Amino acid sequence: MSRAGEAEDRARELIEKLKAHADPGSLQGMARFGIRVDNSLGVRIPAVRKLAKSAGKDHDTAARLWASGIQEARMLAALIDEPEMVTERQMERWAACFDSWDLCDQVCANLFDKLDIAPAKAEEWAGREEEFVKRAGFVLMAVRAVHAKKSPDREFVKYLSLVEREACDERNFVKKAVNWALRQIGKRNAALMKKAVKSARKIEKMESRAARWIARDALREFERKGGLQEIS
Repeated sequence: MSRAGEAEDRARELIEKLKAHADPGSLQGMARFGIRVDNSLGVRIPAVRKLAKSAGKDHDTAARLWASGIQEARMLAALIDEPEMVTERQMERWAACFDSWDLCDQVCANLFDKLDIAPAKAEEWAGREEEFVKRAGFVLMAVRAVHAKKSPDREFVKYLSLVEREACDERNFVKKAVNWALRQIGKRNAALMKKAVKSARKIEKMESRAARWIARDALREFERKGGLQEIS
């Protein structure tokens, strides 16, 4: 059997295993959290992760899982894809398919943030108009603030300028990602906390409900972390 045929069979087998974990009754609850369930099976993330661990890495199988259009299969694709095989073109193709915050966040956190091009895409996507592509830009910033241990502070200082620039976007899934990026950058270290607090205070003065919410929510978290006391 050809490599393509093997990947097709493997993807089909994995989708059947996902269906075995499906809980259609959970779809209503997922929808209440703003998750699109049109193409969902109702499989919980821990089950998807467990299946990914047993499946191992395979770029070709990941491509076929993604092509299925099933939300959980696409999340599984992000978990088993091989980062070194992922191109910018693939990132753009997959990002164009984001139609729900959970898919966006899972793909960014489990695959895209591992790519060398991730910082550049975070900056680029932060300026895009499409709601979930723009969200993806800020999700990448947030997860890199946690995962990219060796990245210099200047990467995240640059992100703060984008957080300030886009803080007035009133769309719910965008503003929450902007807020997430701001909070995670601030919690990365003491130096970035000072800069994040400064950005939050600037954002708080903007004539925008979204901006004020982003800033005040972040400042509350920074206060709990002791960041405001260190600055005042």
